[in-house]
Amino acid sequence: MNQSRLLAVGRAVAGGGAMAVALGTAGAAAQAVHSRTGLSGLGRQALAAAICLVLAVSLIVLLRRRVDRLPLADLGFSGGARAFGLGVLVTGGSAVVVLGAGTWAGWLSWGQLDPARLVRFLVVNALIAVALEAFPEELVFRGYVYTSLTRALRRWTAFLTTVVLFTFAGAASSVVQAGVGTLLGENVPPPGFAPAGEDPIAYAVLYPIFGAVLLTARITTGSLWTSIATHLTYLSVLRVTIDGAARDSGWSATPVTPDALLLVPAFLLLAASGFLVIGRLRGGGAGRRDRMALHSRATSRSAG
Repeated sequence: MNQSRLLAVGRAVAGGGAMAVALGTAGAAAQAVHSRTGLSGLGRQALAAAICLVLAVSLIVLLRRRVDRLPLADLGFSGGARAFGLGVLVTGGSAVVVLGAGTWAGWLSWGQLDPARLVRFLVVNALIAVALEAFPEELVFRGYVYTSLTRALRRWTAFLTTVVLFTFAGAASSVVQAGVGTLLGENVPPPGFAPAGEDPIAYAVLYPIFGAVLLTARITTGSLWTSIATHLTYLSVLRVTIDGAARDSGWSATPVTPDALLLVPAFLLLAASGFLVIGRLRGGGAGRRDRMALHSRATSRSAG
């Protein structure tokens, strides 16, 4: 591997490390505040989200501006509300189609709808999820990591490497959380591949699919806002349906058969197909312009 590829991989790993530090530190700090003050529930979640957002953004800005000496705009902040709306529409529409089919097939049983509680949950969940997960993780992985890798690696290599780093980010953050928590005098859970309470095998299957879908949204539209919206919509759908009862979301879906769990990766794959179709209809438009812009700037820097 030549020097440019090593540097690209090094930047990508550093970016993934930034997310691990942000997420792990946020979890440990929130637990420490809970132990000392009793802060729990929404307050604890908000604190963790704020710490994670500030740390992740600060570290990526530091890497991009001070280490790489490149503009943040190149990471994919284009499209704005239109790109965000596209992500919500494609992902939410895919969920409606697949979960609707699952309901028709008798795989899901729905609980009673409480509209006021559901709206309240969706708003609060969106604020926490954007700060803790959707924005920082998209900025890091579909923004900094993928962009850094495409400067020296082939597109598919960059794609797969980004997905792998995203898949293991949770494990890395658990190591950081254990270390920071120990320093703060907390009794923290041991590091693990999957979050506590989740099946490691299911996690190992679902997370690479999720990461691939998010990156597909980013590439086909050329915008991080689309992948941020896709990320947020996925979390909202999952927390209202499969996890709805546990989270008291105002609505919930109970799997009647174990096969019902296949509906989650199914609607993600349908969303990916939707983004690919949109990219094809646009002639590769946004994604291709994004890659051409990166190539042009890299050529200009080399010439200079």
